[in-house]
Formats: sequence, structure tokens, C-alpha cells
Amino acid sequence: MRIFRQSLTILMLSTLLVGQSNVGTTAAAFLDIGIGARSLSMGGAFTAVANDVTALYWNPAGITNISRPSTHFYYAPWFADIDFTHGAAVVPMGRMGTIGIAITSVTMEEMPVRTLQDPEGTGELFEVSNLALAATYAKKLTDRFSFGLNLKLVQEKIWHMNANIIAADIGCLFVTKNKGIRIGMSISNFGSKMKLDGYDTERDFDIDETIFGNNDKIDSHLDTQGWPLPLIFRAGISKDIINDKIHKLTLAGDAIHPNNNYEYLNFGLEYTFMDMGSIRAGYSNVFLEEHEDKDKREELSNQFWIRGLRGIFTIGAGFNYKIPRGPRIQIDYVLRDFGVLQSVGGYSLNISF
Repeated sequence: MRIFRQSLTILMLSTLLVGQSNVGTTAAAFLDIGIGARSLSMGGAFTAVANDVTALYWNPAGITNISRPSTHFYYAPWFADIDFTHGAAVVPMGRMGTIGIAITSVTMEEMPVRTLQDPEGTGELFEVSNLALAATYAKKLTDRFSFGLNLKLVQEKIWHMNANIIAADIGCLFVTKNKGIRIGMSISNFGSKMKLDGYDTERDFDIDETIFGNNDKIDSHLDTQGWPLPLIFRAGISKDIINDKIHKLTLAGDAIHPNNNYEYLNFGLEYTFMDMGSIRAGYSNVFLEEHEDKDKREELSNQFWIRGLRGIFTIGAGFNYKIPRGPRIQIDYVLRDFGVLQSVGGYSLNISF
């Protein structure tokens, strides 16, 4: 327990010592949202837990903990009528390792096209969507150490324009000899910059407007600016404080270093009774609002428990049942409190065959 507390202290110090903010400077922001009612209800502190199908997102090395073919479905009605949907499957292959696939989709209702000439709408509609397709391989290199890799296609689309890119996630998971303390690390969304391209970048160009009668319809192509993916480094630690036939209590903490915001911490816990019902709670994005401006830090310190803290409370519950001679089904729910914004719920269905 002493080592567990020391490790959490190191995670906190690593977050406090380094700080930078590049908010709004990355593409494919939907990759930051997180998936899974269970993992999100633990505040997203799941890098070192990573023992179900959602490990494909948090730490791909964790799927080596899955002993049976399993599927996961997650749905969250996000802000502004945005629908967030995720589906995944994992198949263990014994000594050959474990493979997985996942799809994440973000969609919204069609919206009217408005221009300066037609501020009330042109009569046309446009849509915005995001998609990520991932394939995963993970393997236990020793009885205590696992490694995993995701390769994924990321797509953003808005009306006539779209951007596509290949990205990668890598992760590792280590189980210590000290009473089952688990340590995990992962890097997500490693790839080149995304650039929108499509019909709206095609233009007719007049090479010299002062010359009458020349060809004023030369085909040309506008070059758009590239934006990096939301690269995220996670380091986590977890421990089963209680683990017997009736009760199980897991504590977890993550330190996160993103390339588009300040460093922050996630904390979570999960209590399970007789391997049937679970309740969970978490606190995420701790220290996310640590400002360089001294006056702003003092203002925030009067509003929150920790100076500069602006966290998100999460709670959730789950129930699982083993069908006689059939699969095990688990249903989970999460509620995330975003303060001045509306709270967001999410629903997960896990099936182990």
C-alpha cells in the first residue's frame, strides 16, 4: 500500500511540474472523448486497469487480460444533438496473442447551408461526421508484461470536404510482484497532420485579370492547412485493495500529457459485489485549468478544492449475469457532470462468449 501511495504521488508531481496549453490546435477532437461506461465512470483512470474490451482505446496491451471472445457496444448522446457510438470485438488466440477490431462514429443531424447572400439558408443541407476504424494486436511477452499496438484509419468529413489519415496507438502493461499493483502506459493517436480536401478546394483561376480574352478558367487547387492529431501520453497505476469471493475494490490513477492542453490527472474506484453488481466513481481532468496567469490561478483556487482544479465528477454502475450454458452479459451506465454544460450519460453492453 505504501508503494501504491508513493506511485500516485509521482503521478501528481509529474503533472504539476510540466504545463502547457494548445487548446484548439488539433484535428479529430472526437478521439479525445473516451469510450466505455465502465472506464469513464472511473474517471477515465483505466490505463493500468485495462481488463475489458475498452482497453482497445485506453491501453491496447490490456486486451491480453481477456480470456474469451468478447464484444463491446457503447452509445452516448453527446452535446448539441451529437451521437457518439463505439463498437469493438476481441478474440484471444492463445500463445499467438490477442487481436481486436473497433469502430468509433460521431454523427449529427443535417444542418442548413447558410451564406452571406442567403443567411436564412440556401435550401441545401450539409452533414458533419467523424469515423475511426482500428485493428489491434497484443501479446504477453512474459507472465507479467504485455504489449499492444493499434493501427487505425481516422476520417473527418464536413459537407464536400474530408480528411483521412493513418494513426497508431501503442501500450504496455506490467503487473508487479508487490501484491498485484499494475502499471500501464500508452501513447494514442500518433500520426501525421490531417488536411481537409475535396470539391470546395477546386477553383477556376485567372492568371492575369488585366489581360482581356485570356484563359480565365485555369484549373487550380487550394491548399489547406494541416493540423496534428490529439497525441496523448498516459501513465497509470491501479491496485485491488480488496479482492475476495464477495468483495472487490479497485483504485486507479492516471497522469495524462496531451499535446493540445495542460497536463491533468484522472482518479477512479470500482466496488464489485459477488462478481455481479458494481458501483463506480471518478474525478477526471484534475489540474486541467492550471493557468500561467497568477491572478487567474488565485481566482480558481477560491472556486475549487485544489488550486487550479476544474475536474469532472463521474459516477456509474453495472450489472453482469452469466446465462447458463451461454455468454456472460454486462450492462453499464455512466453519468459525467460537466458543470455549466449539461451532464452526459453513456450506456455500454459487453458480451463474453
